[in-house]
This record gives sequence, structure tokens and C-alpha cells, in this order.
Amino acid sequence: IAEAIQPQQLVNELDECFINFDDIIAKYHIEKIKTIGDAYLCAGGLPIPNEGNAILVTLAGLEICRFMKKLGEEKKMKGQHYWELRLGIHTGPIIAGVVGKKKFAYDIWGDTVNTASRMESSGEVGKVNVSGDTYKLIQEYFDCTYRGKIDAKNKGKIDMYFVNGIKSDF
Repeated sequence: IAEAIQPQQLVNELDECFINFDDIIAKYHIEKIKTIGDAYLCAGGLPIPNEGNAILVTLAGLEICRFMKKLGEEKKMKGQHYWELRLGIHTGPIIAGVVGKKKFAYDIWGDTVNTASRMESSGEVGKVNVSGDTYKLIQEYFDCTYRGKIDAKNKGKIDMYFVNGIKSDF
């Protein structure tokens, strides 16, 4: 898209998406960490640990996907370019804090962050892709499809699941 639209329009479209993402994650008590180009990084269970954060992050992920699908359909009907989204979730311990002397920014590090990134890059457009670790925490509440052990860059094979939605009995 960056090649097809003017820079100011690119910024405006990212801003529209990220403002909506901000609203969604606030609703689920998720912490926005940062944006990196067209990527949006957030984490559940920060700054206060929350045992239900995998469920909340998954709910937010599904809502973000619905928002992006609706926005894409509207833009497609108008013949406009639109963003496609891959969304990945992994659960585990992280290191969080601020480092350096200039431009202080709260950030997160660790293998959990790297694995979450692999969930995103190994996913498919318009779907929430979760690791086996996350699946264990959400399986009671969400209908998921097992994808198998997927090779993830520098991680080897990881169990991955697509989240289809909330189970009908909830």
C-alpha cells in the first residue's frame, strides 16, 4: 500500500487503524507497547499480572480482526486500497521496562515476545493465530482449529491454532 498511496494518506490510514486498536485493547485492559511501521505490539497482564490475560488478548484479537475486515470491505467497495492484517498471540513470561538515556519508552523483551512475533508472521490474513501455550489457556472458551506443528524462524516447529471465535455455549 505504501507504494500506491501518498505519504500523508498512509499516515492517516495507519492512524485510523491504530486509534481503533487503542480503543479495543483499552476495553480488554491490554497495554500498548509500541507501533513499528505498520506493526502494532501490545501485551496482556501488564503492568499488573492478570491470570485471564490470554482470554482478554484473544477477545481483543478477534475484535481487531472484525474491525479490519469491515474496514477492508468498505474500502474495497469504494475501489480503495486497504490494509490486510495478520495477528499472532503467544503466552509466557516477559521482561518489561525502560532502557537507555534518551527517548524513554516502555518496552518488552524475551523469548515470549519473539514467539509472539512468529505467531504473527506464520499466520494468515484476517485470522488470529495462537501458539500451543496460549491454546491451553483459551481452549475452554474459544473454538480453534489445530494447524499442526508449523516451522517458525529460529524457533523450530511450534503447535499453532487459528481461533475461529467464542464457543457457542459461552
